[in-house]
Amino acid sequence: MPPRALIIGGTGLIGRATARRLLAAGWHVDLTGRNPDRLPHDIAAAGGTFIAADRHDPAQLLAALGEGTDLLVDCICYTAADARLLLPLTRAAASTVMISSKAVYADAAGNHSNSPVAPVFDGPVREDQPTVAPGDGDYRTREGYGANKVAAEHVLLDSGSPVTVLRPSRIHGAGAARPREWFFVKRVLDRRPAVLLAHRGAGVVHTTAAANIAALIELAAARPGRRILNSADPDAPSALQISRTIAGRLGHVWDEVLLDRDPEETVGHHPWDAPHPFVLDTCAAEALGYTPAGDYAATVADEVEWLVSGARGSEGAEFVDGLVRDAYFAPLFDYEAEDRYLAEEEKRS
Repeated sequence: MPPRALIIGGTGLIGRATARRLLAAGWHVDLTGRNPDRLPHDIAAAGGTFIAADRHDPAQLLAALGEGTDLLVDCICYTAADARLLLPLTRAAASTVMISSKAVYADAAGNHSNSPVAPVFDGPVREDQPTVAPGDGDYRTREGYGANKVAAEHVLLDSGSPVTVLRPSRIHGAGAARPREWFFVKRVLDRRPAVLLAHRGAGVVHTTAAANIAALIELAAARPGRRILNSADPDAPSALQISRTIAGRLGHVWDEVLLDRDPEETVGHHPWDAPHPFVLDTCAAEALGYTPAGDYAATVADEVEWLVSGARGSEGAEFVDGLVRDAYFAPLFDYEAEDRYLAEEEKRS
């Protein structure tokens, strides 16, 4: 019998990437969710099975588990309560992987990635870096997200089961709910003549391909254990490097307007803007035997193709509108403000 994997929240970005990798390696993969329409056709064709199960219904989770599994992956464990619901399943799994986040890390002053003041780290962040205190407030808030993730980690790691906690950063991949690369892809599709980047585009917030998370999950399945591992791409590109990667892949040339200052309202703001680098140390994963699926440029290709295909497809207007209406993207495409800035700069010169 092939090894079995059960992926909770499997129809999302990480679950899909993991399913594809495991299916290609000969696994039997079950993916839970609430909407079977979210299971990609290629995964179903490769043998992936959808199981209807609500993440917060313990009976449905146990039914999905069945008699046990070789690998249990939870992509949507956000709180200590979520983790406690997972505990009965971990006892019947040879290896469990919980997806956490780099948002748990705090600097010496207690600042983290979601705090009003950006954190400052001495160098690449290792797994033994202090975290925010565990909490049980609303995990959907900026302050509550990391605290709840820490609380969930503690529940699972204290259980005694072989649980691997993965802490990724700025996840990217085809099918992302909030694809940050859209910031550049849309500009290319709109044939923008210039891209404006605050802090000269030097901001670095480490990226993590869903495909690289999947590679690390497969390794954790082969080597069960109780551990925390950072999960990140083998390189940490700056915003300027990301812009060049995407523009180059799409054959677009634009003027790079590198601003020395902070973003002025909407001009220059971008998803990777950071006054201090936030880079994850992945030595622990590498020591375990981790081999990434590829660097940022290689792994982002599928997402770029997906975004372009979606925008140019038969439902392109609906696809684009769905992204643009997202509150996250709303301030990122103020072309009128950018054009005014460029016109004023041309007058000064």
